[in-house]
Amino acid sequence: MSSPRDLTAGKPLRLILGFGIPMLFGFLFQQFYNLADTAIVGRFLGSDALAAVGSTGSLNFLVIGFVMGVCSGFSIPISQMFGAGDHGQLKKYAAGSLWLCIAFAVVITAVTLSFCSPILRALSTPEDIFDRAYIYIFTIFAGIPAYFLYNMCAAVLRSLGDSRTPVSWLIFASVINIILDIIFIVVFKMDVFGAALATVTAQLISGLGCLYKVCRGFPILSMTKQDMKPSPKHIGHLLAMGIPMGLQYSITAIGAVILQTAVNHLGTMYVTAVTAGLRLSAFMCCPFDAMGSTMATYMGQNSGARKWDRLNMGLASCTLIGLIYSAVIYLVILLTADRLALIFLDSNSIELVPLVKQYLCNIAAFYFPLALVNIVRFSIQGMGFSPIATLAGVLEMLGRGTAAYFVGTLGFTAACFADPTAWIFADVFLIPAYFLCKKRLIKKMQI
Repeated sequence: MSSPRDLTAGKPLRLILGFGIPMLFGFLFQQFYNLADTAIVGRFLGSDALAAVGSTGSLNFLVIGFVMGVCSGFSIPISQMFGAGDHGQLKKYAAGSLWLCIAFAVVITAVTLSFCSPILRALSTPEDIFDRAYIYIFTIFAGIPAYFLYNMCAAVLRSLGDSRTPVSWLIFASVINIILDIIFIVVFKMDVFGAALATVTAQLISGLGCLYKVCRGFPILSMTKQDMKPSPKHIGHLLAMGIPMGLQYSITAIGAVILQTAVNHLGTMYVTAVTAGLRLSAFMCCPFDAMGSTMATYMGQNSGARKWDRLNMGLASCTLIGLIYSAVIYLVILLTADRLALIFLDSNSIELVPLVKQYLCNIAAFYFPLALVNIVRFSIQGMGFSPIATLAGVLEMLGRGTAAYFVGTLGFTAACFADPTAWIFADVFLIPAYFLCKKRLIKKMQI
């Protein structure tokens, strides 16, 4: 049995670090097995296979990002009810989340499997990598129920202050993923299908582990038949929280899809370079993901407990952490980008190293704006204003779309500045929106 973790008492900086560091390890290992996928594909299957996997990245994020966002949104009322000490309502929200995830998993899986090929055609996926790209993304989408299982169970655990269990299972699944990559790709010669199958299997294992903890580890989640009965009121509130957060990821991903289409027109060489750069950057950006998820739980619990003074204190503490990390990791990337690129490239692709280095160094210079996007957006969501935070995704889409427009004239350089443009666009909206949302929340609770 485990005890939920209370983030409403104690020094915010210490609590944020204590809660966020285990979560960081989870994100790192998740990206680690993504890196392992990419490295094994690039090394053993060649640059064309790497480009095929990379060409599906934005589409993958469009769908899986929606799954992650919806699950995070569903957990917000759970976090708020825990902070308020209302365990009866907490159980109703947890049960409603279960039913909604089952329904969403069935529908989204059916739709995405049906439209894989037309979407890849619409993205102008190069013909020489189209078949491999289709096999890879079709397999990933077939595993959408596994993604729902892990993300929902992990979100529930985090909302109760348990950031360690999702990490533990993710670490275990990462090891399994790498082993399966080697078995499927190197031993059984299953090509990119093997890479996708290994990823889905690892996701299922981590989901089942978290599900066991949810069912057996927290007495607070023990439910009766009445608790499990769907409640229209609670399901409606969950949808109001979850769908905007899911759309936020997807709207952001639309900009990435537009950019991916533009990069695809540049040719397979540039697709490969962007793929390698994105995978490396995603690993470096794991702390920002951990900061965001931590702030969603921190703000949710403290909002539920009506401890208004702790909101700004938490935001300031996390922003300081983000600033320090952004400066340090930028220096690391400047010194090591060319060597990092070689992780993914075989001996026939050495000419791509300067492109990967250019991409990495350009976006790393803007990591602090990315830190703010995650910290402030998830803080707004934790306070219960998911629809407002979604507008930041629209601005990110516009930022990437603007950069994609210039890829035709400025080429690869425009692609390198697409993400920084998106982050700055979002920050211009999010920072003042946070203070407005806090003011509205306090006014609403005092009525």
